[in-house]
Amino acid sequence: MKKSIWIGLILCSTTSFAQYDLVDNGSFEETDGKVKKLGSLNSASGWYSPTATKPDLYIAGKIPEINVPQNVYGTEEAKSGSSYAGIVAFSYGDKVPRTYIMSRLSEPMKKGQKYCVQYSISLAEGSKYAISGMGAMLTKKEFGVDSKSSIVEEETSVISDKMFSATFDWDKVCGIYIAEGGERYVTIGNFRSNEDTKSEKNKTPKGVTAEQIIAAYYYIDDVSIVELNGDMQCDCATSDPSETYSTLIYQKQVVVDDKKMTDKDKLNAQELYFAFGSNELTPLARDVLNNIADLMKANPNVKLQILSHSDKVEDEVGEKKPEYADMTNKRLSSVMEFLTAMGIDESRLLPVPKGNGIDNPEIRSYDDEEMIQAKNRRVTFKVQ
Repeated sequence: MKKSIWIGLILCSTTSFAQYDLVDNGSFEETDGKVKKLGSLNSASGWYSPTATKPDLYIAGKIPEINVPQNVYGTEEAKSGSSYAGIVAFSYGDKVPRTYIMSRLSEPMKKGQKYCVQYSISLAEGSKYAISGMGAMLTKKEFGVDSKSSIVEEETSVISDKMFSATFDWDKVCGIYIAEGGERYVTIGNFRSNEDTKSEKNKTPKGVTAEQIIAAYYYIDDVSIVELNGDMQCDCATSDPSETYSTLIYQKQVVVDDKKMTDKDKLNAQELYFAFGSNELTPLARDVLNNIADLMKANPNVKLQILSHSDKVEDEVGEKKPEYADMTNKRLSSVMEFLTAMGIDESRLLPVPKGNGIDNPEIRSYDDEEMIQAKNRRVTFKVQ
């Protein structure tokens, strides 16, 4: 196969394009028929598998295995809409066959033209591995492999060497591609051999009950390819290409003693933590809030103060990037919405946005800076 031209890429958080997108159904919302089980990516209009192993499609519905946000391999809200795809990108010794997703572009690419290629990615909590090297191939002809083998290419049209190990919220693969002319297909996955794939073991967060898959399994959403005209730039560029933020999420299982602790003590002991720049509730955080809701229902006169914190790096970044600003209020809103949805009257909830948190009693002398910041991305509670 003639090799494609590719340019190194950078990662980004959010992108919005007014230009024409060559990828139809890039967020997997349109489906043909009912989706009832894993391996149903072909039910997403315009998407199919280039190999004999079928990738997965997740949709909001009543089938637990393929539901959004919680499904067999983890919990993740869709980046947009209510659906996303899922692929196996790596497994040691190919014990679990890789999967890929492929779509035909709405029109052929123009020779010498620049395009912004991007998609959102999130590691499933049930993954045993995380990898770097996720990419996208732009080709004139579609891949067609009858076997369950991996697709290995010497060069990948767009590729990221970042280790995608964050299991909550979405990251992004993004880059500029210069077309050879006539490319009609985009294929997404890992195109490196196992020997050339950098991998690391993923530790399942406490409280996560997802089924473990002995592979690097990723959710994929919002696939987009947009032509760049004139002085237009790929909008995923950051002001500093080397800029990265922590992917660490502190986890703590609150232990309660029914014999020694009152319901007030139990409520005061609850706490939950967040990813950097995120107000998304982790599965463990949802368990904490379910416990709180049960205790408040058992004590209908109790009012609960909700204290929200950000870390200092979020506050600094938020001054320049709106998506990271005001994290304390965003986290308060997530907690309030969850508890009221569980039947707790809003008048019993007393929100307190405390801002930058530096008073966490769990900080130890041996904690490094990243751990300290992770422990400060939290919400705590106090009975009033």
